[in-house]
Amino acid sequence: MAKITLRVNGEPHEIDTDPSTPLLFVLRNQLGLTGAKLGCGLEQCGACAVLVDGVSVLSCVRAVSEFEDNDIRTVEGLMENGQPSAVQKAFIDEGAAQCGYCTAGLVVATTALLSQDPNPDSTANDSALSDHLCRCGSHTRVLKAIKSLTVEGASGDR
Repeated sequence: MAKITLRVNGEPHEIDTDPSTPLLFVLRNQLGLTGAKLGCGLEQCGACAVLVDGVSVLSCVRAVSEFEDNDIRTVEGLMENGQPSAVQKAFIDEGAAQCGYCTAGLVVATTALLSQDPNPDSTANDSALSDHLCRCGSHTRVLKAIKSLTVEGASGDR
């Protein structure tokens, strides 16, 4: 066991844990942040995605000790003044979830994408979502949510 300090959703947290514990388990079990989910446990489904220094990172396998000097933001930390972020609102408006299991990871990936490229093309969308699996069939609505947030989507050209 070791003391590890994490900066999560803007707040410092001192955690007493095995340094090799996956970040996801610390977020869920020690900090109570359950938005990111354990899906495959192999970094192949994307349900565990969180933002690390603004980049979407899969957290189910990587050791918590790798994240001590980073800014970690979970889907819970995307809220703005108690309200859903623009990405979260777009997902709600487009009904871009069915069972909801993968939704947090998709929201995180979309947030990272749009922070890097506010007007991504379909290739950029596909690349940003390539690590994410949705078995419920809401992928088309996810793409509509992303498009609604772009310059093209905001102009009403859906």
